[in-house]
Amino acid sequence: MTDPIDRCRLVLVIPDIADASQLAAVVGDALRGGDVASVIIPQHGLDEKSFQKRCEALVPVVQDAGAAALVAGDSRVAGRVRSDGMHLEAGPTAMAEAIDKYAPGLIVGGGNARERHAALSIGEAQPDYVIFGSIDGDIKPEPHSKNMALAEWWADMIEIPCLLMGGTSTAFVEEMAQTRAEFIVFSKAVFADPADAARIVAEINAVLDEKAPRLGK
Repeated sequence: MTDPIDRCRLVLVIPDIADASQLAAVVGDALRGGDVASVIIPQHGLDEKSFQKRCEALVPVVQDAGAAALVAGDSRVAGRVRSDGMHLEAGPTAMAEAIDKYAPGLIVGGGNARERHAALSIGEAQPDYVIFGSIDGDIKPEPHSKNMALAEWWADMIEIPCLLMGGTSTAFVEEMAQTRAEFIVFSKAVFADPADAARIVAEINAVLDEKAPRLGK
């Protein structure tokens, strides 16, 4: 098997399961399925106290599996739970402010850039990564064609890594990897049936091992 860091890697977005201990178990099981670079923890409408409790249960599980735990949106919670970083679906000004305040101590990335100019504006702040697609945007089986095109354009032009959000099906893993995005992102496709999450993570990694282009710089 090839070293996973020389090809596109998997990023997971945590599902919304109310019970924190049950959610931690689901995530732990998924991470045993194979290589996962990082895990994004969305707020899912929780208040700050409840979100912090959820993150406190999840962050150690993610980190113990060797992945980076990224808290979405709330910088205070990200700091309190000793996460590895923050995921921000924000424009260039908010991204630049977060980077100035929290990097390099924390990973700071995101953006959900919807067109090239916005992506380049966010990139000027030098985030750790830019994402194409929203982390709750997996509403169709396939990844959005615009996000695929943006990821391919970005990966060809820009050194800052990019994440490409997938859909509700893993049938497009090879097609996503062919954009040469450094990371592909799934949520519902992996967690729709938590009992299958580890198997699906393993299957995604098997496709990436066999089919993904090598990304050696």
